[in-house]
Amino acid sequence: MKIAVLFSCLLAALALGASTQAAVYEVRPGTPLDTIAEVPWATLAPGDLVLIHWRAEAYKEKWVICRQGTASQPIVVRGVPNAKGELPVIDGRNATTPSGLNFWSEQRGVIKIGGANTPSDTMPRHIVIENLEIRSAHPDYTFTGDDGTVQNYTSSASAIYVEKGEHITIRNTVLHDSANGFFVASSDGTVSRDILVEGNYIHGNGIVGSAFQHNNYTAAIGITFQFNRFGPLRAGSVGNALKDRSAGLVVRYNWIESGNRQLDLVDAEDSVQIREDPGYRRTFVYGNVLIEPDGAGNSQIAHYGGDSGAVSTYRKGKLYFYNNTVFSTRTGNTTLLRLSTNDETADVRNNILYVTAAGNRLALIDDTGVVDLSHNWSKSGIRVSHSGSPSGTVNDDGTGITGVAPGFVDELSQEFGLAEGSPAIDAGTSLHPDALPVNAVAFQYVKHGQSEARPSVDQIDLGAYEFSSGSPVEISTTELSAARRGMFYRQSLQASGGSGSIVWSVSVGSLPPGLWLDADTGEIHGKAARRGSWTFTVRAADAGDPASYDERELTVSIRLFP
Repeated sequence: MKIAVLFSCLLAALALGASTQAAVYEVRPGTPLDTIAEVPWATLAPGDLVLIHWRAEAYKEKWVICRQGTASQPIVVRGVPNAKGELPVIDGRNATTPSGLNFWSEQRGVIKIGGANTPSDTMPRHIVIENLEIRSAHPDYTFTGDDGTVQNYTSSASAIYVEKGEHITIRNTVLHDSANGFFVASSDGTVSRDILVEGNYIHGNGIVGSAFQHNNYTAAIGITFQFNRFGPLRAGSVGNALKDRSAGLVVRYNWIESGNRQLDLVDAEDSVQIREDPGYRRTFVYGNVLIEPDGAGNSQIAHYGGDSGAVSTYRKGKLYFYNNTVFSTRTGNTTLLRLSTNDETADVRNNILYVTAAGNRLALIDDTGVVDLSHNWSKSGIRVSHSGSPSGTVNDDGTGITGVAPGFVDELSQEFGLAEGSPAIDAGTSLHPDALPVNAVAFQYVKHGQSEARPSVDQIDLGAYEFSSGSPVEISTTELSAARRGMFYRQSLQASGGSGSIVWSVSVGSLPPGLWLDADTGEIHGKAARRGSWTFTVRAADAGDPASYDERELTVSIRLFP
C-alpha cells in the first residue's frame, strides 16, 4: 500500500512538472501551425517560446501579449530569418486579430503589450520580441478586429505599442511605415518599467504634416536605447527621431539620423510617478552618432527639459552628454542643445561637434540653460547662441580643441571612425563621477545595428569611436566545401592581421542547423541536419582591438550525397 501511494505521488509530481514545462510554438508554412492566430496567446506561460518562421509573403496578423514571464523564464516571441537573413514580416495593413483574443485599443498597434479581457488583464512582465519586421500601423490603413469589424488605425498607432509592461525587451526588429514606430505609455495610475530597446532599425514612421508622431515615443521608469539605428521619418512628417518622457533614461551607442530633432527629451506630462522618480533628474546620452542633414526640420540636435507648458513638471536636472559624434551638413545654423529653462543643465565633454558650414554656424544653446563644456572638438568660431542675448550660461574650461576637420576615416561615406593623425585621438578627459561606473563608455556602434567593445586606452578619444591602429584584420577564406547531411563536417576559417588573436562570429544570417562556429579557432563543425544552401556573414575581430575586424559572406551547401 505504501509503495502504491508513493508511486501515485511520484506520478502526480511528474505530471505537475510536465504541466509547468515551457512550450515551443513554431509558426511555419506547410505545418499545422502555419498562422500566428493559432498560437495560444491567451495562455502563454513563463519560458514559452514562439518562433515565427520567415515566409515569402507577409503575415497579415495582429495580436496582444497580456501574460507574464519571469526573469529566468521570459516569454519570447522570436522571428526565424531565412538563409539570407531576411526577417519575417508582420504587416498591419489588412491584418486580422484572432477571434480568441479580446482587448481594448486594437487601433493602437500591430503588436500590443498591455491590457485585455481575453486573456484576463494583468501587468505584462518579462516579454521579449526579437527578429521581426513589423509595419503599417497607420491611420491610412485598416484591419479586421476580433469582432469581425473593419477599423482604421488611430493617429497615435505604432508598430509595437506597449500600453503597460515591465521588463520588456525589443531587439533586432525593424519598425516602420506606422504613425509611431515604437510607443511606450505610462500614466498616473499605471507605469511601464525597465524597457530595453536594442539593435533595432526604426525609420519611415510619422504622419505627413504632423509633429505629433515619431519614430520613437516613450514614457517609462528605467529605459535604455542601445545599438539602434534611427533613420529618417516618413517624407513630409515633422516628428522627432527619439522622443522620450522617461525617468532613468540612457541613450547610448545609437546611430540617429534626421528627424525634426534627433533627441526630444521632455517632461513626463502624464505620470507623477515618473516625475517623482530620482532618475527623472539625470539623463545619460553617450557614444551616439547624431546626424543632422541639411533642411531636416528643426536645427536643434537635442531638446532637454519639457514641452507641455507646465514648467513645474520639467526635468530640471542634468543631461550628461559625452563621447558623441555630431555631424551636421546644414548650410544654415545648427544648435546643439535646447535646454528648456535655466534649471536644466548639461555636462558636455569628449564630443566631436562638427558642422560642414563655417564654425560660427554652430551654437551650443538656444537661449536658456547652463552648460559645462570640457574637452570637445569643434571648428573655430563656435557660438554660445544664435540669439543676440541668451539668458543661459556656458561655462567653458578652455580645454576644447578646434580645427578644420576632426579627421574621420571617410566623411563622405559616413565612416566616422578616427583616421591616423586625427586631433581627436587621446584628447578626451575623465567622465563626470555621476557617470561611473554604470555609464562608462564601453562599446561603440557598428554600421548598422550592431556593436563592438570600444578599445580600452589610457586616455579616451573624442567622439563615438576610439582610434584603432595596427595592420587590419583580413579574412582569407573565400569559399566553403559542401557538407553531407548527417555526416560530421569540419572546415577552418582563416584570417590574418591585427594582434594575431582572432574572435570569430556570425554577424548576419545563421549557419545550417547542426553546424557551429568556434569563436576561438574559427572552425565550423558539426553534423548538418537539413539539406539546402545557407548564406551568412562571418566576422573576424582582433581580440585585442575589437574595432579592427573583417567580414566575409560565405555559402555552404548541405547535400544528401557527396
